[in-house]
Amino acid sequence: MRRVLILGGTAEARALAAELDARPGLRVVSSLAGRVSNPRLPVGEVREGGFGGAGGLAAYLAEERIDALVDATHPFAQRMTASAATASSATGVPLLVLRRPGWQEGPGDAWHRVPSLHAAADLLATGAWLTTTASTTAPTAMATASAPGVTEARVFLTTGRRSLPVFAGLPGVWLLARSVDPPEPPVPPHVHVLLARGPYTLEGERALIREHHLNVLVTKDSGGQLTAAKLTAARELGLPVIMVDRPPLPPGVRLVDTVAAATAWAAGQG
Repeated sequence: MRRVLILGGTAEARALAAELDARPGLRVVSSLAGRVSNPRLPVGEVREGGFGGAGGLAAYLAEERIDALVDATHPFAQRMTASAATASSATGVPLLVLRRPGWQEGPGDAWHRVPSLHAAADLLATGAWLTTTASTTAPTAMATASAPGVTEARVFLTTGRRSLPVFAGLPGVWLLARSVDPPEPPVPPHVHVLLARGPYTLEGERALIREHHLNVLVTKDSGGQLTAAKLTAARELGLPVIMVDRPPLPPGVRLVDTVAAATAWAAGQG
């Protein structure tokens, strides 16, 4: 029997587990790091909790006689991907990375691409994001989203609860921080936490931006459709977007961007 370990937590990981679980001759284990409460569980066998770094993952691969390792974690789970690459190299277990395609800027968008969360915070602090709006035909972001007399940056922050400390200390910045789970307390007074889980609708994102008079969106290039509505709403309402680029993959790692390609590979057909 061919044994496959999926490092999961994403919609693509769940879809891959379902595809592989339906195939005879495969034992599929999905591993969840446990960073989100009440995660959506995939079909089949599930392992919850971390491995203790690359060494722990390598030991698991050897003990469980894993034949194929698929990293289908979040595109920003850099530490897990690095551990997977190291464990693969140490054990000889082949590794494939499954990543959904990233988002692409289109007509009417006004994106500022930055390499890190800290770079995004620096851009907010300088006010450089105000120089561009998302459409020459739409009203400016400040006019559309801000209440009369409001001149501060009112940020729609969707980079995850662990990133909040990077942005929380910026002067003249008010944050609507949306996340699945609450951030660690204390929450600064200029931060409003909104607990929600996607998928999100375009109508809902428009209403949220207007209700809170938001004038800039800060997000990670996670890709996918579950959370893409905020980008359309930003374009329509003239909000600039500060887009944090994905971290690079470890050298030599094989990458695919579809569940079908990952399924064929994991089943030994690709």
